[in-house]
Amino acid sequence: MDTQADVIVVGTGNAGFCAAHAAAQAGARVLMLEKGPAEAIGGNTYFTAGAIRTTYRDLGELAELVVDDERHARTDIAPYTAADFIGDMDRVTLGRCDPSLTRTMVHDIANALTWMRDLGIRFRLQYERQAYEVNGRHRFWGGLPLAVVDGGKGLVAQHRLIAAREGVDIRCSTAVDRLLRDADGRVVGVGAGEQEFHAEAVVLAAGGFQANRLLRAQYLGPTWDLAKVRGTPHNTGAALLAALDAGAQPAGHWSGCHAVAWDANAPETGDFELTNRHTKQSYPLSIVVNTEGRRFLDEGAELRNYTYAKYGAQILLQPGARAFQVFDAKTAPLLREAEYQVPGVTRYEANSIAELAELAGIDVAGLTATVEGYNAATRPGHFDPSVKDGLGTAGLHPPKSNWALPLSEPPYLAFGVTCGITFTFGGVKIDDSGRVLDHESEAIPGLFAAGEMVGGLFYHNYPGGSGLSAGTVFGRKAGTEAARLASTLTPAT
Repeated sequence: MDTQADVIVVGTGNAGFCAAHAAAQAGARVLMLEKGPAEAIGGNTYFTAGAIRTTYRDLGELAELVVDDERHARTDIAPYTAADFIGDMDRVTLGRCDPSLTRTMVHDIANALTWMRDLGIRFRLQYERQAYEVNGRHRFWGGLPLAVVDGGKGLVAQHRLIAAREGVDIRCSTAVDRLLRDADGRVVGVGAGEQEFHAEAVVLAAGGFQANRLLRAQYLGPTWDLAKVRGTPHNTGAALLAALDAGAQPAGHWSGCHAVAWDANAPETGDFELTNRHTKQSYPLSIVVNTEGRRFLDEGAELRNYTYAKYGAQILLQPGARAFQVFDAKTAPLLREAEYQVPGVTRYEANSIAELAELAGIDVAGLTATVEGYNAATRPGHFDPSVKDGLGTAGLHPPKSNWALPLSEPPYLAFGVTCGITFTFGGVKIDDSGRVLDHESEAIPGLFAAGEMVGGLFYHNYPGGSGLSAGTVFGRKAGTEAARLASTLTPAT
């Protein structure tokens, strides 16, 4: 057979690049196929903040990964163990995460990050997103002190340099819509319209179906066609459906997804200039109301990293799929500048709650009553945004369990938000090596998957940063196994 490559990787996000690097390191000739044009290389990864959840013993272990940073001496950090990570996965997915895939991700991520560093990926401690300064020292939230230099843009740029160095061929504007199989059922390539590309193994890393309005409505349910897409417009599920057509077993939460509070005036799909800056993640310090002025969620239920990926769905259910985060002068200085001062932000400011409501288009009587009731339910205590401070409301429904300061000091601010979908949780079933399994849980010969195409890790919710963790671990494994398979099938020259 006239093979154009030993290994084909479909998709150019972090998982795809990790697969390509691993396969190239193992001696395979690698071809990457990107559905979009050249500027779309990076897929959803381009639009992330670059945060990666990992285990660590102490700051010294992290210091081996990150670029030099003089602020290390002013940092408090507690260990984040494998048990902590597994516990977070189990808790936020309500016990549904695949135990074997979860263990593999958790136990391999630290080593995988060292591998990425050795390839040339540069990491840093992300003070501005995952830490608060307390008494002159930075205190990190568990599991997420690490990010890639320059975020998602930086990660993609660094991946591209590594791929070029390794001789990986990247072809764009190639929309894979089918898998090629031989008479024995082994996957031997992919089809993209009239084109066919042959290889000894294929790694699918083309993401979920979050950019497909029809599939969102079909699988996620009513009103999901109204959600805005945070990332690439090219993740429409074509490669995922092709895998299912080839006999792959579906897995994971097909009616679930990662969705956040997203600026109400953001574009319908990812903004290549502002990328992740349309997100609005300081909501634990606010009250969140709908257009009727009513609260509908517990803003302080948990640290942001454990609630942000599920609250977008609750916003989508509100009238007009719209909500507002309301702050006063006490909490305004704590807002993330990169998110709340972004150009074109949906922002309103006033010296009274009634005036704020009128400016923002919120029911005046509704918001006034909500703020009065909320203020009356707050209690005295010590406010500490770096931990769950227990400063909750009394007799309020829904409660605000932490960080419940009264809204009492003008000027008052409101930021309009809607639902921004990141990726879908349904995908194909894989084993711990990244091999795609059929309906009898047998490996489909020649077919591997990684990244957001994999189902079984996330249900209902998501611990922040674990998507890049999963993509890194299983992308590396899939690429390594695909190259190993290709080496056994390719005749020696």
